[in-house]
Amino acid sequence: MSQRLSVAINARAGELAAALAGFALFFCLFAGYFMLRPIREAMGILGGVDNLQWLFSATFVVMLLAVPLFAWLNSKVARRRYIDWVYGFFAANLLLFALWFQAGESVWGGRVFYVWISVYNLFVISVAWSLMADVFDPTQARRLFAFIAAGASCGGLAGPALGALLIDALGQSGLTLLAAALLLATLPLKQLLMHWRAEHGAGRPGAPPSEDPRRPVSGNPFSGIGRVCSSPYLLGISAFVILLATVTTFLYFEQARLVAERFPERAAQIRVFSLIDFSVQALSLLAQLFIAGRLAERYGPRLLLAGVPLLVALGFLGLALAPTFAVLATLMIVRRVGEYAFIRPGREMLFAPLDAQSKYKAKNFIDTVVYRAGDAVSAWAKTLLDALGHGVLLVALVGAVLAALWGALGWYLGGRTVAIPGDATPGENEPERL
Repeated sequence: MSQRLSVAINARAGELAAALAGFALFFCLFAGYFMLRPIREAMGILGGVDNLQWLFSATFVVMLLAVPLFAWLNSKVARRRYIDWVYGFFAANLLLFALWFQAGESVWGGRVFYVWISVYNLFVISVAWSLMADVFDPTQARRLFAFIAAGASCGGLAGPALGALLIDALGQSGLTLLAAALLLATLPLKQLLMHWRAEHGAGRPGAPPSEDPRRPVSGNPFSGIGRVCSSPYLLGISAFVILLATVTTFLYFEQARLVAERFPERAAQIRVFSLIDFSVQALSLLAQLFIAGRLAERYGPRLLLAGVPLLVALGFLGLALAPTFAVLATLMIVRRVGEYAFIRPGREMLFAPLDAQSKYKAKNFIDTVVYRAGDAVSAWAKTLLDALGHGVLLVALVGAVLAALWGALGWYLGGRTVAIPGDATPGENEPERL
């Protein structure tokens, strides 16, 4: 049975337990998050669609304050214990929000929750992928990251379903407590992965003693920023993330506007968001299990990082010709399925050959501050485009151009990753040493 499963997920001898642990870890993270996501989306609308750009800006500011604090923690505690501290902190926050839900809602409280969960989501997922890039080497990443990401899709399916089934019995407070329990359930899985790494010698080949996970990651609270600014490779990844965030924000604002216009009741809004989430996760799961991993093993991350932006560019052109909710919803689903099933695993493969500072500090800076900076800037850019008075047409055309640039950069970055045995010319694509 285990041998059949190993073949099915493309795992080699001794890798099955670690792959399943990674799958389960992402399942728990995403099940908890997606129970809370529809609440966040409804609270964003409650505060007014015209005010969303302020929420995006507030999220960016909170990120600027939080990243140095977490980087400082990363420099003080052993790498194998870092996730325990981060996830413990966020679980405690969820307990406080559960108490707040018990006391009742308010517009400003909803805005605080919206900003907090936007920060929470990026941090916990970024740290989880840092762990995966630390545990698995580049060849393993190509074969296993798509399957591990499928755990996120399964969690994304289970989360909305659990939320819909339990909301009447537990309420928003109870769902928040359940999300905290799922977050804490990832810690034994993290321990299993680090133990597997120590036993099987995974991680970056030839790493110096400073890479030992029993030691803190070297550097100061701002070394991740310095690492990014000094590396053209990491700057390229940052630009890729900004374009991803910009395209996502344009679509997100259009979705919020159309949902607010067509579904004025809170319950109807939550049902629409939940239906979109369910469709995205179901399609993502199929792509992750049967397509993405094999494409990555055969062609590397280049195809994963460039194909989806091309489809999104075509989708924006379709939206310009037919600006309807059905077209927009389809484009949102294509974009999100592509991100979960192809772009996210492909993007994480870019970090697998790098050192601990790049995997934890630089990566965390890119996944949080850079991503939310892209959100904030694109939110105001979208507001400016709307003010010009050309409606969806101008937004869609600008979005198509940005998506095309996004795809071109993805193709370039995919070709810069460390060459794997079997590639045409070993070593020609190796990123500069950091």
